[in-house]
Amino acid sequence: MNATEIFGFLAATLTTVSFIPQVIQVWRSKQTQDISLGMYAIFTAGILAWLIYGILLGSTPIIVANSITIVLAGSVLAMKLKYG
Repeated sequence: MNATEIFGFLAATLTTVSFIPQVIQVWRSKQTQDISLGMYAIFTAGILAWLIYGILLGSTPIIVANSITIVLAGSVLAMKLKYG
């Protein structure tokens, strides 16, 4: 693994893991009124675009990170629609 891939995996890990506290908070509290539906809808669509981009490039860090992030962001979006 070269330095570029290492930094790619590091960036992917940090940005993906950053969603876990939000998912846990919403899951536990069922409170979503302070979460922007528009932002999460656009963000989730953007993550889907990044995932497709990563697949087209064959970039493992992009594919792995965005596969996980779409599940996490999609979870928050789904809970916003359910509880919001």
